[in-house]
Amino acid sequence: MKIIVTTDSTSDISKELLEKRKISVSPLLVNLGDDEYIDGQNITNEDIFSYVDKTGILPKTAARSIEFYKDFFQEAMKKYDAEYVVHISLSSELSSSYSNAKLAAEEIGNGKIEVINSLSLSSGCGLLCLSAADKIDAGLSFEEVVKQTREEVSKVQASFILNDLRYLYKGGRCSALAVFGANLLSIKPKIKLANGKMGVDKKYMGKYENVLSKYTDDLLKDYPTPNLTRVYITYTTENAAINEVLIKKLQDRGFKEIITNFAGSTIASHCGRNCLGVLFLCENEI
Repeated sequence: MKIIVTTDSTSDISKELLEKRKISVSPLLVNLGDDEYIDGQNITNEDIFSYVDKTGILPKTAARSIEFYKDFFQEAMKKYDAEYVVHISLSSELSSSYSNAKLAAEEIGNGKIEVINSLSLSSGCGLLCLSAADKIDAGLSFEEVVKQTREEVSKVQASFILNDLRYLYKGGRCSALAVFGANLLSIKPKIKLANGKMGVDKKYMGKYENVLSKYTDDLLKDYPTPNLTRVYITYTTENAAINEVLIKKLQDRGFKEIITNFAGSTIASHCGRNCLGVLFLCENEI
């Protein structure tokens, strides 16, 4: 009985890890005006930032169709000679990807394709995917992998720090006055995933690198029982010096695997340049 994990490109798992863990990815579509791109294949974060700088318009992401998911599941099963699929989807509150994948699975899966609503995005989905792959490697049954992965959905700590509020403003999530005030006072909001939706949680003040250090300290204090198997540092713009500081903090806390990773088009489209998040599973529901 061979089981595989599949997911959307919004899970932001590196190509190396996808190949190593035999995870297949369904790419979302990204629209820059009238031009359509495939997430993770022919568009970069810098393409998105340049487009927004020039036009003042945010890109739009589009879910794949039910028919696309049918073909995707069948191709993934054929590629890995698998009998069962655990598909972990982008939050249903952020996209129709979940509903389309679920309908496709119901039509062709015959009970052998389970679609899990991550209620998360980016590396929050990625954490669930890698955890499910761990369970498969440990020899758990299809039913056990599905059950335990569903239970972990409520244990995902997914949050990001924004350095640029213009993207929130353009997306209708804050006012022009709030953007002006934030820039004036060097306010950096923390965006948190809760019940599948993105919302402003805390607000930090100061230099970007100092804010990220404080944000990481606060996370480790606010979530005192993290699952120490792995943690993600996910960013839209890489800063090696900042990564080094955060990695040291996470090593000191005892995380066994620390993954540094670029966020894909979804986070880049919503959050802009210099956005960074620290994401991990917790031992208990949050």
